[in-house]
Amino acid sequence: MPAMRVHVGSDHAGLELKDHLVAWLGEHGYEPVDHGPFVYDALDDYPVFCLRAAAGVAEDRAVGQDSLGVVVGGSGNGEQMAANKVTGIRSALVWSEDTAVLAREHNDANVVSVGGRMHSLEDMTRFVEVFLATPFSGDERHVRRIAQLGSYEQTGKLPPLPESARRDA
Repeated sequence: MPAMRVHVGSDHAGLELKDHLVAWLGEHGYEPVDHGPFVYDALDDYPVFCLRAAAGVAEDRAVGQDSLGVVVGGSGNGEQMAANKVTGIRSALVWSEDTAVLAREHNDANVVSVGGRMHSLEDMTRFVEVFLATPFSGDERHVRRIAQLGSYEQTGKLPPLPESARRDA
C-alpha cells in the first residue's frame, strides 16, 4: 500500500513549522509534498502556497489518490480560508487534539490548518498527527451535511430550511 501523500504549504510565520512537519511526515511513513515557501520572506503572500497545497489534495483525490493537506500560518486563519477556496476542499482550523479528531470524524476535513504562533511545536505536531490518523466516521448525518456543502459549492443554491428553522412551524 503506497504512503499517504500530504501536501503542505505555509506563510512566512509558519515556515519553520512547515519545514519541521515535512521532515516529520517523511520520518513517519507519509509522502510529503512541500508547496513552499522555501525561504523566509515576511512580504510573501500566503495564498499562493496554501492554494497550491489544497489544489494538490483536490487533484490527488479526483484520481483516487489517498491524500490530505496541512497549511500553516501565524494563526492559521488566513491559510484555512485560502485552502477552502479550492473546490472540494474542507479545511479545518485546529487548536487541540479534540478539534483535530472532530474535523476528520464529523466533517471529513481533508486539509488541516494550524497556527504556528499559537502553540508549541510539540502540540502542533500532535494536532497534525491526530488529524492524519483519524478516519471519517461515515455517519449518515455527517455524510448528509457534507453533501449539502458540496452541493452548495457546485450550484450556489442554498439547501432548504429544516422544519425546526421555520417560524410558522
